[in-house]
Amino acid sequence: MSAFDIDKPLDFSSKAFLQDKFAVYEQIREQRPVHKAKISVLKVFTLARYADCTALLKDPRFVRNRSTATGGSRFPFPVPKSLRPVIESMIQEDDPNHRRLRDLVRSAFRPQAIAELETKIDSYSIELLDELAQRKHFDLQADYALKIPVRMIADMMGVSHALMPQFQTMFRVLSDGFSGLRMFRTLFFDMPKVVDFTRQLIDDKRNNPADDILTGLIQAEDNGDKLSEDELLAMVFLLIIAGYETTVHLITNGALTLLQNPQSLDQLQRDPMLINTAVEEILRHRGPVQSTKPVYAIEDVTLHGITIPKGKPVMPLFGAANHDPRVFDNPLSFDITRTPNHHLGFGHGIHFCMGAHLARAEARLGINNLLKRLPNFRLAVDESQLELQALPGWHRYQALPVTS
Repeated sequence: MSAFDIDKPLDFSSKAFLQDKFAVYEQIREQRPVHKAKISVLKVFTLARYADCTALLKDPRFVRNRSTATGGSRFPFPVPKSLRPVIESMIQEDDPNHRRLRDLVRSAFRPQAIAELETKIDSYSIELLDELAQRKHFDLQADYALKIPVRMIADMMGVSHALMPQFQTMFRVLSDGFSGLRMFRTLFFDMPKVVDFTRQLIDDKRNNPADDILTGLIQAEDNGDKLSEDELLAMVFLLIIAGYETTVHLITNGALTLLQNPQSLDQLQRDPMLINTAVEEILRHRGPVQSTKPVYAIEDVTLHGITIPKGKPVMPLFGAANHDPRVFDNPLSFDITRTPNHHLGFGHGIHFCMGAHLARAEARLGINNLLKRLPNFRLAVDESQLELQALPGWHRYQALPVTS
């Protein structure tokens, strides 16, 4: 059992939590299923049991749009205008507007387009691995896991080779620019440039349509309804952030988890057909997404004897729910043959991740090709030297140095 003091609010950024995250999850799930936590200055309630998390995400007494619950601003703190397109997206909306946006976007994710991307993922991951095979040491996250979704999202957007440097800069700003001392530069210098670049990308694609998902988003129409310019901008940012963040760390976490479980690694190398259930188990056991964005109570709600007041934010802890023994047999064990596996790695309810199929494909191909091309890859440092990022709602590493 962890040394976490259950009578104190959970601090997602504390070193104690990061070092013993899953033991803390177990403690609060069993002893304090409705708990309090803090994210910087924001105080939230957390839910840790599977049944409570899934019920929350379908409960009409909770909404994503804070202003609906509080009558005030959409956000609990002032948001610069340059940042609003990043966070005022579909995942912050409730029905009926969420349904409207999702229906418009769904048409762009044609099965044929996703199938074509899978072929590209396969060839590109092999190309990367053949290059990395020439190096004895490399960072599996930066040199492999990161490059796959960057390339795939560029293809989805139809980004030309000439614009790739600017596109990669946009990735760096959106993924690494909102922490520490970089925050000020990001908000007032980098983000305006990123917004301008994205608007230009949309304008160019509108004038020169092609067979890609960005063109599909621009042309998407349902009964005369189309995405507005700002909605398109928000959707591009959502695709980049969601498509990049989840996949990079799903591949990274998957590779590390297999190294930590050598019997499973050997089992998967001997039988690559197990990759589908292996990816699902990685998502459950060490998935990168550990929670959703906060939802807000539109009325007082009492659960397990604790009253969540109207307007207060609540976070369902997927990382805890995915290890709930009420749902999963031997939840602490990593079993790549586990089935069924109704994990919450891609969320639940109306906000279930639309890109789940593509993320699964990138992880499936990225991991299997890694095991085929570099079957002897190992950690290049002691496991104790690996550093988790202090980002609430995520399980992701700073780097994953390996040797081939």
